Amino acid sequence: MGIRIFKYTSVYISIGVIMIALLYGGYYVFIGPLYVFGLIPLLELLFKGTTENMSKAEEEIAKKDWKYDVLVYSVVPLQYAIMFFFLNRVSDDSLRWWEIAGMIGAFGISCGVLGINAAHELGHRNTWYEQLMSKMLLVTSLYLHFFIEHNRGHHKNVSTDEDPASSRYGENIYAFFIRSVRDSWLSAWHLQKDQLRKEGKSFWSLSNEMLIYQFIQIGLVAAIGVVWGWKVMLYFVASATVGFLLLETVNYIEHYGLRRKKVDGAYYEKVLPIHSWNSNHPIGRIMLFELTRHSDHHYMASRKYQVLRHFDHSPQMPTGYPGMMVLSLIPPLWFKVMHKQIKKYKATQEGQALA
Repeated sequence: MGIRIFKYTSVYISIGVIMIALLYGGYYVFIGPLYVFGLIPLLELLFKGTTENMSKAEEEIAKKDWKYDVLVYSVVPLQYAIMFFFLNRVSDDSLRWWEIAGMIGAFGISCGVLGINAAHELGHRNTWYEQLMSKMLLVTSLYLHFFIEHNRGHHKNVSTDEDPASSRYGENIYAFFIRSVRDSWLSAWHLQKDQLRKEGKSFWSLSNEMLIYQFIQIGLVAAIGVVWGWKVMLYFVASATVGFLLLETVNYIEHYGLRRKKVDGAYYEKVLPIHSWNSNHPIGRIMLFELTRHSDHHYMASRKYQVLRHFDHSPQMPTGYPGMMVLSLIPPLWFKVMHKQIKKYKATQEGQALA
C-alpha cells in the first residue's frame, strides 16, 4: 500500500515545474505547458496503464489511510504559496511581456491542474473543513460557484442537455466554453435560490452562498489591486481565467457525445459508468488524483480518489486526459478521433444503451 501512496506524490513535480517557471523567468516560463501538455501526453502514448482494481480488503485499508488525505490537503497551502509568489513576481517592472504571459500561464496551470482538481476531490467530502479547503482552492480561480453547480447540478444532470458541463455531439470546445461558463454560473444561482426558498430564507441574506461567493471573489481581486496595483490585478484575473478554462476543457472531454436515456419521457435513467469517458493512462491518473477514472466517480461520487475503479464496459479514451485536452483544442482532429470512438463504442452491447 505504501507504494500506491507514493505514486501520488508525483503531483509535486508539477508544483516544482511551476515554481521554476516563476522563479527563473526567461525561457523557463514555458516549461509548464511543455511539461503538462507536451511531455506527459507523449509519455502516455507509450504507457497504456492498467485496468487492475484493488480488492475489497485493499479498498478498506486505502479508504482509512490518512496519508492519502494529507496529499490532497497539502495542495491548499502550496497553491496559496504559489499565488503569493506569482503576485510578487509579476509586479517586477523589468519583466518582458512574454515572460509575464508565460508566468500567467504557469499560475493558470497551477489553478486548473492543481487547485481546481484538488478542490473537486475535497468538495465531495462530508466534513466542514474539507469543504472549506475546497472553497479556498476554488477562490484562487474565481470559480466558487463550481462548488454548488458541480455537486448539486452536474452530478444530477450529467450526460443530458440540461447539464451545462456536458458537451454535446458535434459541439466544438470554443462554443462549449461560452455555454458552460455562462450557464453553470446561472445554474448555481438557480440552485441556491431554490434551496433558500425551500428553507424559507431570504435571497438577500448571509444564507445565500452565491452572494457571499461574489463578495469574496470581488474582495480578493480588489485587495490584489490595492496591494500590488491594477496591472498585477489584471494578471491574476488572466491566470484565474486560464485555470477555469482548463477545468472547462476537462468538462468538455469527460462526457462528450454520451447521453442518458429518458424513461417514459419523464425522467432520466440512473447515471452509469457508460455515461463518462474513462482513461487508465497512468501519468494523467496520478497527476489528477484519479480524475481520469471518471466513470466510477459519477457512478459513485462519494468514493475517494484512491479507490476509484476501472469498468470494462465503460467507454475508454484513446489516450490520457492531458493529451485529449490538447486534441480538443483542434476541433477537426477532435471530431475525427472521437466520432470514430463513439461509433465504435455504440456498436458494443454496452454502448447500445446510450441515447
